Amino acid sequence: MNKNTKINALLLLVVAALAVLPLALGLGDDEKEPFAGADAQAETAITEIDPGYEPWFSPLYEPPSGEIESALFALQAALGAGVLAYYFGLRRGRRQGELRAGAPRDGGGRAGESAARRT
Repeated sequence: MNKNTKINALLLLVVAALAVLPLALGLGDDEKEPFAGADAQAETAITEIDPGYEPWFSPLYEPPSGEIESALFALQAALGAGVLAYYFGLRRGRRQGELRAGAPRDGGGRAGESAARRT
């Protein structure tokens, strides 16, 4: 196994542990909504501190249910991951193309060098 494969396997193991450990350890079992987002938890904490607090802004779009909100968040995350994957794939492809363009060909050298040697 080469170095990159080991690093990728280790990163995959860490991501799996981050997903499974909270469930396995029962974190959040005592809460009404154990895996609520940070926005909902912040709103709850603010209302406990100051019950008369009025938010400065309201959302532009309020999804009708939590499932739709989760689906939209997952779609946003997938689009962001797609954009990042496209960017890094494009960079890698360009770098590989540059390496191939500069690599020796079957003639034993670069195209320009072999023509210069012949003259």
